[in-house]
Amino acid sequence: MVSTDRLLAFAVMSLIVIVIPGPSVLFVIGRALAHGRRTAMASVLGNFLGSYLVVMAVALGLGSLFERSLPLFLAVKLAGAAYLVYLGVVAFRHRGDMATAGVAGTGTTAPRGDLRTVADGLTVGVTNPKGIVYFAAVLPQFVEPSAGHLPGQMLLLGLIPIGIGLITDTCWGLTASAARAWLGRSDRRLSLLGGAGGLAMIGLGVTVAAGGRTD
Repeated sequence: MVSTDRLLAFAVMSLIVIVIPGPSVLFVIGRALAHGRRTAMASVLGNFLGSYLVVMAVALGLGSLFERSLPLFLAVKLAGAAYLVYLGVVAFRHRGDMATAGVAGTGTTAPRGDLRTVADGLTVGVTNPKGIVYFAAVLPQFVEPSAGHLPGQMLLLGLIPIGIGLITDTCWGLTASAARAWLGRSDRRLSLLGGAGGLAMIGLGVTVAAGGRTD
């Protein structure tokens, strides 16, 4: 089993990394501004599940493939970036539908089904380059080979950063959706907020595509 010292060290490192806003945080904020609290929380749940799928892949040995193969890493990164841009374009195009959907001032009605929204968050979590690099390169360094059950240790350790991320992403989503509800007292302002959320996701997709590993 993983020692308490290693658990604490990994938790501290994870907290430091997560405090710096990455794709998942900006994605949740964009979804909250574009669609409201319900969509933001479903996106947080999906991102949580997607991130843990990455942990499972690393635990099963697939993480080393991303470390060694730049083309594979780039393919996953670009797929995630393209999906973010797609979601942003959809949000921007339908920004005028926010008020007619009955969300003005409430931020509680999602224009997409809950399962579809969770799936969107899961896709972003699985293709998040920050998460892939962190779990593939850092997570294995905190296992204790002498304790055995290496996959089990990684699965346990992986719960720490995604648990921290679940809490912080929830806070970001609730804060952004509260601001949306406060500002969205008119149809025009709500439409502008929806457009801003869509543009934020488009910008995030472009940033993800342009950043990351180059070697």
